[in-house]
Amino acid sequence: MAKDNLNKANFFADMKKFMPLLKNLVSKDFKIKYRRSVLGVAWSVLNPLFTMLVITTVFGKLLKIQVDNFATYYIVGFAIWNFFSEATSNSLGSILSSAPLIKKVYIPKYIFPLEKCLFSLVNFFFTLIAVVIVMLFQGVVPSVTAILFPIPVLYCFVFVCGASLFLSAATVYFRDVQHLYGIFLTALMYLTPIIYPLSLLEGHAFVLRIVELNPITHYVEYFRGLIMYNHIPGIKENLICIGMSLAMFFIGAFVFKKAQGKFILHI
Repeated sequence: MAKDNLNKANFFADMKKFMPLLKNLVSKDFKIKYRRSVLGVAWSVLNPLFTMLVITTVFGKLLKIQVDNFATYYIVGFAIWNFFSEATSNSLGSILSSAPLIKKVYIPKYIFPLEKCLFSLVNFFFTLIAVVIVMLFQGVVPSVTAILFPIPVLYCFVFVCGASLFLSAATVYFRDVQHLYGIFLTALMYLTPIIYPLSLLEGHAFVLRIVELNPITHYVEYFRGLIMYNHIPGIKENLICIGMSLAMFFIGAFVFKKAQGKFILHI
């Protein structure tokens, strides 16, 4: 018990000590991402808008998916999905790309994947500007419950941090993870109700069950329900979201802690 308390104390002490570094790393990522870009940060708003236009044309117009205000429906779900996808993808090589710094000075290694999560969280809030633009264009009035949107975002952030810790550690030992994860993300995207409503799967019980077991499905549906449908999930749904988030976080933290001692031998 005393050892656990000491580890927790060290963790919070490290976080306080290296907070300026964390902020600088996030700032550096922004500068690198938009370096030599004419529109700069505006691309964080324009990218989801252009993606929405393509998806709306293909799925809303050509394939005629029956969803009211399809553009809004899509971009609200996309906002959460893109946050998850971007954070975990960027975290994959975060330890490897920071090898020169890790070899020179002592820095808690978990700082690097967590920084990618924070960077993606900031990008997520820019994506919300795109969400508002689409809602205004379609005349969709946000529900009163939209004020509670930080709740599913927090659930997703905790889940993303855990997944990022796990993936960044796994990539140090198995470089193939970087290549396989892109395939996994593509499959997971289609198993998340971003483009289609869950009601579309009612005649396909097996697929519906898989989609419902997907944690991102719960965060997307929670977020969309608050923004568009004036729906506040009940205790059961909140417990499911909390449980999935904490489970992923503790698994990721456990694996990362066990693996980080030998990172120096593999980077």
